[in-house]
Amino acid sequence: MRSDAVKTGMQQAPHRSLFNALGLTKEELQKPLIGIVSSYNEIVPGHMNLDKIVDAVKLGVAMAGGTPIVFPAIAVCDGIAMGHQGMKYSLVTRDLIADSTEAMAMAHQFDALVMVPNCDKNVPGLLMAAARINVPTIFVSGGPMLAGRVNGCKTSLSSMFEAVGAYSAGKMTEEEVENYENKVCPTCGSCSGMYTANSMNCLTEALGMGLKGNGTIPAVYSERIKLAKHAGMKIIELLDKNIRPRDIMTKKAFLNALTVDMALGCSTNSMLHLPAIAHEAGIELNVDIANEISSKTPNLCHLAPAGHTYMEDLNEAGGVYAVMNELNKKDLLYTDLITVTGLTVEENIKNCINVDTEVIRPIDQPYSEIGGIAVLKGNLAPDSGVVKRSAVAPEMLKHEGPAKVFDCEEDAIDAIKGGKIVSGDVVVIRYEGPKGGPGMREMLNPTSAIMGMGLGSTVALITDGRFSGASRGACIGHVSPEAAVGGNIALVEDGDIIQIDINANTLNFVISEEELEKRRANWKPKEPKITTGYLARYTAMVTSGNRGAILEVPKLK
Repeated sequence: MRSDAVKTGMQQAPHRSLFNALGLTKEELQKPLIGIVSSYNEIVPGHMNLDKIVDAVKLGVAMAGGTPIVFPAIAVCDGIAMGHQGMKYSLVTRDLIADSTEAMAMAHQFDALVMVPNCDKNVPGLLMAAARINVPTIFVSGGPMLAGRVNGCKTSLSSMFEAVGAYSAGKMTEEEVENYENKVCPTCGSCSGMYTANSMNCLTEALGMGLKGNGTIPAVYSERIKLAKHAGMKIIELLDKNIRPRDIMTKKAFLNALTVDMALGCSTNSMLHLPAIAHEAGIELNVDIANEISSKTPNLCHLAPAGHTYMEDLNEAGGVYAVMNELNKKDLLYTDLITVTGLTVEENIKNCINVDTEVIRPIDQPYSEIGGIAVLKGNLAPDSGVVKRSAVAPEMLKHEGPAKVFDCEEDAIDAIKGGKIVSGDVVVIRYEGPKGGPGMREMLNPTSAIMGMGLGSTVALITDGRFSGASRGACIGHVSPEAAVGGNIALVEDGDIIQIDINANTLNFVISEEELEKRRANWKPKEPKITTGYLARYTAMVTSGNRGAILEVPKLK
């Protein structure tokens, strides 16, 4: 066993003395040491129940003959971090989580790992760590929140942000906003729509790294506890069979994940996270392939914010495996791949029936014949930009309008709420990319303000930052190259006409080559916004959004 390096032989007597200090018995040390990475904390609603999940995993591990040992991972609540300095610290935690988990796993020589994440950056951060460490690993998340109910209708966090915009427009009273405030988030769990956390937990199933239901069983269901026990038991089987993350997360598995992504209509943040996870597995996953996959993958689900169904509804309809079974009817998946169940994709999904065709459309009756995410290119996004096509109003799939340009999110929000954005405008928010932000902040506040003020079907928003999965509308993010490195988005001026054609995958602004070169010659980089601490180091190492905002060590001269 790998853990023999810290527990077997005379040279390890000092190590065993420290295990004695932990109260571990000889019998426990004769068993595999299973690290359980717990993202539990008391600030993230999606993580407040993870202590119960971890306890269930520990029972499962012990029942199957392993010794469970828990250590922590940090987590940021994107909702609480939204719209202020804190959002600069959201995406960047993905790498802190991966790095710290690697450090703990390697330092203590665990034989296998069970990852217990739930929210936005923990899932990809721990998937990155799993690929990097490459010991047998399984994931079990904390599960989604139940939908809220306001005035008899299901709702979710995105409605809350839009209510603030409606209040600013005089369309809601303070009492009505408070009613939403008290009802949209009724339980623990990751927020109830197909936002980033739930997207990544569902894609963990599609990758083969989580058991059936990992992405969809609600946090408050007892079934989630049973799932955690099964995950704890299953890790011993994976260890016995020596099935490792890189055996599971192959290039074909990532293509499966992208296909499921398109069918579910996942958050655009998946276009950051999947390439970053693949990179750790030694696979280069270019986001350009998303359009190729989208062109042949029907969009089968319109979960909030794209529609009025929620994660609990997807779970009742059959979950991720039922979606995969629909996709397999047109041979859109690689089904011979091994997964953490110990079985292949084909064996996992063959009896998983879609029992609610309103939640999961049949493959021959999709919401659209093409997938939920599009990658755009043009002179405004020479490398790429990303949009959640399934959450865009049909009339905004093609749009042309004048630019209203802002060099930070706060200025844009002030303009939107101040009535300075009018029908037809294209809001451009720049210097919010991985380097420029730094940290590539989410733009849920401005997108929600646009929606809440009734401009969602007439105003577009473009940024080198990113969007929450809760954003909806013509919201194009991850524009690369970003403004901070001199990308063309830095050269757009107020009044420039911007042309968006989502179905054609293009994003341009109207400008002559001569004028573009003149502006480029006059452009000067801005001074870094933050020059100390982790964000300063992150700024120096982070790559562009189209590469997944991965960190690269500067080359020695």
